[in-house]
Amino acid sequence: MKLAEALSLRADAARRIEQLRARIVGNARFQEGEEPSEDAAALLREAGAVLDEYEALIRRINRTNAATVLGADGTLTDALARRDALRLRHSLVTDAADAAAGKNRSGYARQLRSELKILSALPVADLRARADRSAAELRELDVRIQRTNWEVDLLD
Repeated sequence: MKLAEALSLRADAARRIEQLRARIVGNARFQEGEEPSEDAAALLREAGAVLDEYEALIRRINRTNAATVLGADGTLTDALARRDALRLRHSLVTDAADAAAGKNRSGYARQLRSELKILSALPVADLRARADRSAAELRELDVRIQRTNWEVDLLD
């Protein structure tokens, strides 16, 4: 099995666990004289089995990520950490540029010349350029990660 397939199975298992959780909670109590629509104990056992599969997949995925070298980026685990940091960096710089540019201000505009001006404390153009660079780096890294996910076999 390829790493990408295991990642897809992990996502499916996580969704299944959440669906089972909702069904368990919905059937954990019922009114006297009524029957619950589903057996909460059976659902709980099923959730336990899915959680065991989920844990096994995560263990194998983590072992594979730690053992797979992705060129200059280090291991796949290192590349994933870099990708997460790049996403946060891009979001932070973009939010800073938006705030400095006055985006998301509730329609404030100076009416009279005597009113105080609102000035930017940050260089918006430089921030936009930094955000563009981090977005490009993020896209390139993500492509390398995705390619590797489809090339690498999942370890036991």
